[in-house]
Amino acid sequence: MPPTPPAEPPEPAEQPPGPAEQPAGPAEPITADPPRPARAHRPLLTQSWLDLAFLHWPADPADVAPLLPAGTTPDTLDGLTYVGLVAFRMHRVGWFRLPGIPYLGSFPETNVRLYSVDAHGRRGVVFRSLDASRLLPVLAARTAFRLPYVWSRMSVRRDGPTLTYTSSRRWPGPRGAHSTITVRTGERIEEPTALEHFLTARWGMHSDFGGRLLYLPNSHPRWPLHRAELLGCDENLVAAAGLRPPAGPPVSVLYSPGVPVRFTRPPRRPN
Repeated sequence: MPPTPPAEPPEPAEQPPGPAEQPAGPAEPITADPPRPARAHRPLLTQSWLDLAFLHWPADPADVAPLLPAGTTPDTLDGLTYVGLVAFRMHRVGWFRLPGIPYLGSFPETNVRLYSVDAHGRRGVVFRSLDASRLLPVLAARTAFRLPYVWSRMSVRRDGPTLTYTSSRRWPGPRGAHSTITVRTGERIEEPTALEHFLTARWGMHSDFGGRLLYLPNSHPRWPLHRAELLGCDENLVAAAGLRPPAGPPVSVLYSPGVPVRFTRPPRRPN
């Protein structure tokens, strides 16, 4: 995520309805490609997400709803929503049309995320925590976007088809929050299931921005998804993010070699 605050921060979305209200219209369809064309000019951010491991557990929407920004409700599939633990390598974050930064803009990251939909039907991701290994990007993201980034000792190691992601929290805590995830990558998925699309085809982020709802859209090529076998998962990041600890193994484990990503300003919506 961003190493320095933007010159022009993204415009907050319109004042949303209260957290108990349902979206005013139907949610956007779940699509493998961005539901709207990305504006070719003035991208806010460019970056690549590489070597991603997606772990997901089902959750009761009623448990998740109080943790979402006002103006959003849990996005569901067949009556369930999901908690995601996603580990990967952030690569060369860049502002606007500037080239990505090789050191400060490249680092391991592990996030705990939920799934949301707003009053305009825009599906998104809500981050409950984002562990990253570079202090300056952590400070910038916490300040500029009020995102719950935390500074952690982290690594991503590969041994053939096996990847191990480690994270140990440094600041601001809680101390002892950690994760070690090991996956073995498998064959390419030619046709993802409805659940696999639901968990990965996310084209925006919702967050609380000074008491107003911010929606920041992104676009990237279609995910190249692979089956993955979970060899080990020792973590308490989900509980540290205010959620119930997972009661069993994840129901979905996926791997992707990654995609280049663009973030742009949200289009203005009529009142």
